[in-house]
Amino acid sequence: MARGKTIVSLIAAYKAVKSGYQVAIMVPTAILAQQHLETFKKFLKQYNIEIELLISSVTKKKKEQILEKLSKGKIDIIIGTHSLLEENVTFKKLGFVVTDEQHRFGVRQRSTIVSKGNNPDVLVMTATPIPRTLALILYGDLDISIIDELPPNRKKIETYAVTKQLEDRVNNFVEKQIKEGRQAYIVCPLVEENDEINAQSVMEMAEKYKNNVFKNYRVEYLHGKMKPKEKEEIMEQFKLGNIQILISTTVIEVGVDVPNATIMVVENAERFGLAQLHQLRGRVGRGEAQSYCILKYQGNSGVIKQRMKVMQDTNDGFIISEKDLELRGSGEFFGTKQHGLPEFKIANLFIDMEMLKEAQALANRIIDKDASLEKGDNLLLKEIVRKKLNGRIEI
Repeated sequence: MARGKTIVSLIAAYKAVKSGYQVAIMVPTAILAQQHLETFKKFLKQYNIEIELLISSVTKKKKEQILEKLSKGKIDIIIGTHSLLEENVTFKKLGFVVTDEQHRFGVRQRSTIVSKGNNPDVLVMTATPIPRTLALILYGDLDISIIDELPPNRKKIETYAVTKQLEDRVNNFVEKQIKEGRQAYIVCPLVEENDEINAQSVMEMAEKYKNNVFKNYRVEYLHGKMKPKEKEEIMEQFKLGNIQILISTTVIEVGVDVPNATIMVVENAERFGLAQLHQLRGRVGRGEAQSYCILKYQGNSGVIKQRMKVMQDTNDGFIISEKDLELRGSGEFFGTKQHGLPEFKIANLFIDMEMLKEAQALANRIIDKDASLEKGDNLLLKEIVRKKLNGRIEI
């Protein structure tokens, strides 16, 4: 069942197609692209809408056919990963662009897909909660809508933060859920063991669980270094219920929808940001059964305990993201510098938000009166901005 932002994008895409335009939907992973394809086809099959998938695992011959049909306007909706950004991907009449989990794409990547149409409408979507005030700065040029209600019959996910001493109890709880016919995710911060980092790895955990702890159940693993086809096959088997325990890196944090999975165990939870933990927790609780998130952490520092307490106390993504920003700072909150987030020598994005909103309002007034920055003092402002951006954006 499509809910939340997926159904919003589906309805908007339908309207664009019926208005005579093509639609591009760009997502960060092949797994999510495949999932969107299934959802869109399920809902739109009766409306004679042509939908295709463009990801790296598509064969060369199939890709050539898709590109030709797309350029001639014979495909209405194309769903894909970064593959959509390639130069040879052309549209006849692109009118609507969706970027899902937008924080996974850089500013240039988003502008590249938009440039393939003639000023198309754009919808950017994310399940990563961004502090409401910060969203005003990041998306000041967009209309912002927030879905902050759970679908009917969804139960609050019960969250527990535990130390390694309780590992056996956690494993017993996981087994109890599996015996009741449910499935579990185990998330690790590393793919393979690393002598320099004291943290659980997917490969180490998979071996231990397969051969020892959960040897009576089907245990599989998933990580970003695997071939796309391998990942798709494992995910499909998990969705079908043929795999009881899936051990993974954060490759599953985005968009994966398996309603029968009711337990999420995060190893070394102290190594993840709060917003990321909230994303991971969102992989369970997608059906009507009670779901659980168990955060296993190491370390006794006050900050670690404070962060774990935040996750236990609230399921509100906006409260969590505010706390994450407060505890870690904006740079770490978003992970990389590519997101266009401003770096200030003096200002603090969390503390100085009111001043930043005031600066944004002033910037909007300047743009309203002199969008090209050609008048009076604005010429000097234009030169400062040009130097600051160092040719990255034409102004």
